Parts: sequence; C-alpha cells; structure tokens
Amino acid sequence: MKTLKTFIVSFFLTLFISTNSNSNSVPASFADLAERLMPSVVNISTTTTVVSNQNPFPFQFPPGSPFEDMFKEFGTPQERKSSALGSGFIIDKKGIVITNNHVIQDADDIIVRVDGDKEFKADVIGTDPLSDIAVLQLNTKETFTPVKFGDSDKARIGDWVIAIGNPFGLGGTVTSGIISARNRSIGLSRYEDYIQTDASINSGNSGGPLFNMQGDVIGINTAILGRSGSIGIGFSIPSNNAKVVIDQLIKFGETKRGWLGVRIQDVTKEIAEIEELDKPRGALVASVAEGSPSEKAGIEAGDIILEFNGKEIKEMKQLPIIVAQTEVGKNVEVKIWRNKKEISKKVKLGRLETSEDFKVTKKTTPKDSIVEDLKITVKSLTDEDIKTRNLPEGTTGLVITKIENDSPLINSIRVNSIIVEAQKRKIKTIGDLKQVVKQVLRSNQKTILLAIYNTENQRRYIGVKLD
Repeated sequence: MKTLKTFIVSFFLTLFISTNSNSNSVPASFADLAERLMPSVVNISTTTTVVSNQNPFPFQFPPGSPFEDMFKEFGTPQERKSSALGSGFIIDKKGIVITNNHVIQDADDIIVRVDGDKEFKADVIGTDPLSDIAVLQLNTKETFTPVKFGDSDKARIGDWVIAIGNPFGLGGTVTSGIISARNRSIGLSRYEDYIQTDASINSGNSGGPLFNMQGDVIGINTAILGRSGSIGIGFSIPSNNAKVVIDQLIKFGETKRGWLGVRIQDVTKEIAEIEELDKPRGALVASVAEGSPSEKAGIEAGDIILEFNGKEIKEMKQLPIIVAQTEVGKNVEVKIWRNKKEISKKVKLGRLETSEDFKVTKKTTPKDSIVEDLKITVKSLTDEDIKTRNLPEGTTGLVITKIENDSPLINSIRVNSIIVEAQKRKIKTIGDLKQVVKQVLRSNQKTILLAIYNTENQRRYIGVKLD
C-alpha cells in the first residue's frame, strides 16, 4: 500500500513538473542547440582600400608653420589595405546572409566563412545604415542550412538566449545569458528598440544572431558597452524590426519606409497637465514639414499623436518605428489630442527616402559612431561644420558628440571638440582613429597625443593616458 501511494505521489509530481515547465527553464546544457545552429552562423572578413596623403619626410612641422603648406604637395597618395571582422547568419538555403551594415560598409572584398572552413565571396544585395542591417548573397551554387526568425515581441525579460559569433576573430563561439531589458535606446539611430542581453558579446560578434531556446533568431547583435570587451551589456536589433527591413532589401535592394513628416518630442508630465491629458503619453508634434502627408491631412504643431494605424503610442520613441514599418501610400487613421479632446485624421503615408526631410538629414547629419576604446561617440566633420565654425578649408576630423563618464578623455576634452590628429597622423575617418588607438594600446607607453579644435575653435594638443 505504501509502495502504491509512493508511486501515485511520484507520478503526479512528475506530471506537475512536466506540465509547469517550459522551454525557458534553466537548461541542463546548450550543447544540442549549439550543435544544430553553428552551421548556419558565419564569420565575415572584409578588406577596404584606404587612401591617404603621407608626409615623405621623417619630421613634422608645427601648426601654422609656412613650411607646413609648402611640403604638403610632396605628400603622395598612399594606399593601404584595412581589414575588419564580423559575424552573420544564413536565412536561405541559397546562401542569403544577414549581418550589420557597419561590418561590410565601404568594403572592397567580402569573404564569408561557413562551417569553419568553407570560404565564399559575397555580393551585397542591399544595406540600410539607419537600422545597421546588410543582406549578402554568397557566390556559389551550394546549398546551406538556414535558420528562421522568431517573434521578438514574445521575448521576455529573463528569458534564456544564446549568441553565436566570431569574437576577436576566434571563429564560432557560443555564449549564453538572459534578456536583461527591452526597448532600449542608446543614441545610435532614430529607430531604436534594442533587446539588451548579458550574453557575452565582444568585438567581432557584430551581425551575429541572438537565439531563443527554440533556436529561432530573435535579435541581431549590433552594439556593446565597454572599451575592452563585454561587460554584460550588449544590444540586439529585434527580429520583428529587422524582418521588415530585410524583406525590403531582398525585394527592392533598398528600404521603403513610411513617412509622416512631423518632428516630435516627449509628452512630459507638465505638458500632459496643461493639455488636460489623463497621463503623459503619445508624441507631441513640434513642427510639421511643408507639403508633407501630415500637413495635407491637417495635423498641426501642438497636436499630440495618441494612436497611429490602430496602435497606441505610449511614448514618443514608438512613433518613428511604427510609421517606418507601415506601407508607403497606405491610408491610415491617426488619433490626436487637440484642444483638450481626441479627434481623428486620415493620412496617406509618403516615402521617407524620397522626402526632402530625409535628403537634408542624410546630407548634413552623419551617423554617430562609438569609439569603444576611448568611450566616446563621434561623427564625421562635414562641410557645413567647417563653414559654421569658421575652420580652415579642407579640415578633416571627427566631432565628439558624447563622452562617457568613465572615458579617459572626460577631464581633457569637451563635447563638440574636433579631433583632427592622433599621434601626429591626420584623422579623416573613424577607422583612422580606431587604428591609431589600437596601436597605442598595444604599445608600452599607452599614451595618445591628440590634436583638437576645442569648443572655442582653438587648435591645441592633448596627451591622454589610456588604460
């Protein structure tokens, strides 16, 4: 009798555990999952030709010296090859590969290594710098094992995930962790809704997949925090956002985003009180572009957009993402708050990429990039910057747009300063700066000499000790 009771208790306990367990419980091992997914994750290496004028003389002239301009003409263009490494994953058996745009940007040659030892050249099907996504096609008739996208909207904080990629060029590497946060914005793009994970992501993981426990891709690893490597804070593009861009790149070779034609800002507690809105929500229209779909529909500055195409706008940053993912030319209903009451407007969406607003933004606002080893964010110096700040014609460099609190430059340089030289070498691109920083970090001295224009447009040198 006792044996029978023990059996019954054991049976129902096992049934209870089985019924209440799920795929997100603590796994005994990731081995089976990793073994199945590894053949679909690829390593990407690129080669880029960099052209620069090199001083043939073994000495430098001080800024403003009459000899500086005299000897510039002796500098002949020098070509050198720059290489970069990244990750990606296969989504079609015919060899369509997804990666980050910054992994293959400006590359002359792209080599994709599959399953550890097979190498293929790849062509670019399409790229989208705004979302940092690129689609490649392998030059081969071989067939491959693809992975599929999962529903990133179902991913929850605390769910187990694994990342597979090519950190530091080591080849296929598996790391595990959980989803630490959702809907993160880190200042890289106008369309930010990142998944944050503590799965170890390092340099070279960019473009690699973030998998859930079913083996579906729920994110594309794209950014990390930390100068020297993973500190447990990595960011992935959600698969649901990425799929819209990828489908357009495969179909059209370019993106076709919806365009509303408004500039927006957060609805603060104070604004909600003034407008007699129940709570801070929606997106406040700061201005409306002339001739835009919004102007034609009668949307005005001061309106608060509460709902777009049936989707509630809880906070301002949601609106650009939802609008961009909506079909161009579609007639949508927009619910707005005006004069302390809700009204509706019908808007026929335009296309962002053909709008004047996009052309101006693309021309005058280069994409910000993070220099991880310096813990700063920079953008390329434009002709408009040179004109506005009255800098010498032909000046090249990088404008500092953000300095982290733990940056080695925090006490030496201010935001909006311009880095024009590093170790007496002219800086034209972010790649130039990163290369010099890497060389300094590999040296014994670990001190970098920067030439900058400060916020008063004074040219000066600064020596900074790197960790």
